[in-house]
Amino acid sequence: MKKNTVQTNDAPKPIGPYSQGIRVNGGDTVYLSGQIGLNPSTMQMAAGVEEQTQQVFSNLKAVAAASGGGLSDIVKLNVYLTNLSNFEKVNAIMASYFVAPYPARAAIGVAALPRGALVEVDAVLVLPE
Repeated sequence: MKKNTVQTNDAPKPIGPYSQGIRVNGGDTVYLSGQIGLNPSTMQMAAGVEEQTQQVFSNLKAVAAASGGGLSDIVKLNVYLTNLSNFEKVNAIMASYFVAPYPARAAIGVAALPRGALVEVDAVLVLPE
């Protein structure tokens, strides 16, 4: 198996031993690492769940673009929330980034996220043929 790294300066640099994305065997499937609400220019966390969610999807969009795709190519999302009462806010913002058919999705409540983030999202996308 051959793994190709997806990297862009338009999304935050990894804050650990991982890649922003991995394309497997030069194929059409790309795995995007979880993004939190870090501004890629300053590496500072956005304030509040709405602002963090906007930044998360902006970061995912940048990594998807670096892989040769876009948000419309995402087939699966995992949304991690430190407070499930923010689900409706995150859901509304997510709806502004996607159109039907929507990607499959899981929403998971977690105790904590890196850097005190309120939301994190990872994704799998399939590039167009």
